[in-house]
Amino acid sequence: MIGSEDIYKVFEAMVPLYVALMLGYGSVRWWHMFTSEQCDGINRMVCYFIVPLFGFEFTAAHANLFEMNYSVIAADGISKILAILTLALCAKCSSKVDYNWCITTFSLLTLTNLLLVGVPMLKAMYGQVGVDLVVQLMVVQAILWFPLLLCFLEFRKMGMDYPPTGATTNDSMPGEKDIEGTAEAVRTNSTRPRLWTAVKIVGLKLALNPNIYACVVGVVWAVIAHRFNVKMPGIVRDSIQILSKAGLGTAMFNIGIFIAMQRKVIACGVKLTILGMVLRFIAGPALLIVSSLIVGLRGDVLRITIVQAALPQAITTFIFAKEYGLHANVLSTAVVFGTLVSLPLLIAYYAALEVI
Repeated sequence: MIGSEDIYKVFEAMVPLYVALMLGYGSVRWWHMFTSEQCDGINRMVCYFIVPLFGFEFTAAHANLFEMNYSVIAADGISKILAILTLALCAKCSSKVDYNWCITTFSLLTLTNLLLVGVPMLKAMYGQVGVDLVVQLMVVQAILWFPLLLCFLEFRKMGMDYPPTGATTNDSMPGEKDIEGTAEAVRTNSTRPRLWTAVKIVGLKLALNPNIYACVVGVVWAVIAHRFNVKMPGIVRDSIQILSKAGLGTAMFNIGIFIAMQRKVIACGVKLTILGMVLRFIAGPALLIVSSLIVGLRGDVLRITIVQAALPQAITTFIFAKEYGLHANVLSTAVVFGTLVSLPLLIAYYAALEVI
């Protein structure tokens, strides 16, 4: 049962985030310490240095592939696949659902703050079993689902770099004709690479992205460490931790900077904020319920799996959204306000699941 001390521990983990957020907000809105270009530089530093180092440190320490609950991981994976299939169907049936919104909706449905909010919350609810499962899911999120999100974003960037197939630009003067009697046009579809070339380019970019290979190296080290019982040299560990420990705080500081540069605190508007909350706290858990029943999860394992799906939005999703220029306003609002409202919602989920 959750007691007042447990709730205080969750607040204890959450409040420092909002201190960093307010410092970032004040540094731009009140003290005018950073320009727009400098803010972009801060986000890039977080994206390509701090987040990868944090990912390496976490996976190297916790990616024990020999002791993972693969039934829970399978249920989590099926829920992600169901989300992708649902979004693909919606995009096919409705012109209002484009690729950009599919990426953002996938983030809102599936990627959660497992570490900062999930660990203390699930520990209060279900003890060490809850912590172990959340950590395992965080490892999988770091080595599989975040890279998949980056893959989606890179394909989107590829589409922006090369105009849509069939697009034309008519640079001829009125009345000017070519030898076939048609207006001379410059067809941009000739510059669009073939599919295999696009996959090759995106694959190369992902291979060079430190967020990808940092987690891969972390998993390799974890396997070696658990198999041969070796420890990371202190000089290597300390060199990584000197930056990785600043990960969450710097990310929230960066969100505060971003919000300060918008005209409104709720940058995406009320309607999109409500939509984001519904996707995060209702639709996401609903997908996990379906996938958990498919796999056959029961008891506390089922409850833990559902509750972790109702955790607030992962902070890293904002960092990637800002770096790739895709709905950063939606993700920043989802992180900031979603984390605030998550505590009573998680307690409500816990109470409801205890009755079942």
